[in-house]
Amino acid sequence: MRFEIYPIDGGVCAAEGFVADGVSVGLKDNALDVAFIYAKSACRVNAVFTKNTFAAAPIVHFKRFVQNLESNFVLITTKNANAMTGEEGVKDINEILCKLQERFAFVQNPIMSSTGVIGVRLPKEKIIDGFSKFVFDNLDTQAHKRASEAIKTTDSFSKEIAFRVCLADGKSFHIGAMAKGAGMIAPSLATMLCFITTDADISHLQAQELLEMYAKKNFDSISVDGDMSTNDSVFLLSNGKSGVFDREAFSQALDMLMHKLALDIVRDGEGSSKLVAFEVRGAINENEAKLAAKALSNSLLVKTALFGRDPNWGRIASTIGASGVNTSQEDLSISIGGIYVFQKGVILFTPEVEAKATKALESSEIKIVCDLGKGDGSYTSYGCDLGYKYVEINSDYRS
Repeated sequence: MRFEIYPIDGGVCAAEGFVADGVSVGLKDNALDVAFIYAKSACRVNAVFTKNTFAAAPIVHFKRFVQNLESNFVLITTKNANAMTGEEGVKDINEILCKLQERFAFVQNPIMSSTGVIGVRLPKEKIIDGFSKFVFDNLDTQAHKRASEAIKTTDSFSKEIAFRVCLADGKSFHIGAMAKGAGMIAPSLATMLCFITTDADISHLQAQELLEMYAKKNFDSISVDGDMSTNDSVFLLSNGKSGVFDREAFSQALDMLMHKLALDIVRDGEGSSKLVAFEVRGAINENEAKLAAKALSNSLLVKTALFGRDPNWGRIASTIGASGVNTSQEDLSISIGGIYVFQKGVILFTPEVEAKATKALESSEIKIVCDLGKGDGSYTSYGCDLGYKYVEINSDYRS
């Protein structure tokens, strides 16, 4: 092997030269609600963002003031998205970050990222007063966990991962990340914040290329509810501290990292109980397979059937037909949890088959495979079921 990839502890603090922590400043009562990532030396910064026309103020601010510059600090706030706040929202960020730099002279070109309710101005005073709680030296081993906990909104668990990548010559580098996301997840980057740190000596151009490639492969393939947020952001901070880089090794580690976080987000879908892989095969090309797979992961009728453990294959077939892909009843085959319910125009849904498919839907992880019978194109989209808890969470979100 040219390289080995080992899971390690540390999240965004696993790479050399990065520290992070989470504190409570009163945005969410006594819960952790503000996090920071600090790099002891300036980092190259790469990012991909939401395709929502109404991108939030933190994204506007980054593109206007930080993009293509090195930075050593990311400030992350919750409870408030600072979206649909116009120029005032950008001015609020400037004021907060100016106060941050006044207090900590070592902060360079800071980045702000926010998540929460849309259409409300930031509580600037609380955030600025909270700077007094920031500690950058002698942080304990739980600091990265506090950071990942602080960026949660409706998440039921924090999401983080880290790897050490060892090359054949004995040299190594590290990559770690934390993410949040559970609702407003649509298959177009996905509604989320994700922060990746690495000490790999990767160039800015290669970092952007790989970040876009694997964000599209992983975060674009997931859906909880089909709604795209205003704040979706994936950041990659690289400081080159290791002096080591191997494109193949870094690519595989980045792919593994994003895939794990993407599935964690879907697994944590608001009120969900099932992680569902929708694999479409036999399409005339990958684009058609993707179209059908994403239609399935977004379908409310399919999601609610899964929640009720109802193997209603008719909803699956109808969704594929409505997606506009090239197939026919005589070519289509559908299996649920490995149980064929429809195969090339023949209905296999006997009481015995229904009982087996219903049993399969009791699992917390399910695969639904649809073969269009037209070619070699394939794509897998990931989704979850949708039930009462989702309605409860989102009808009461602002309180």
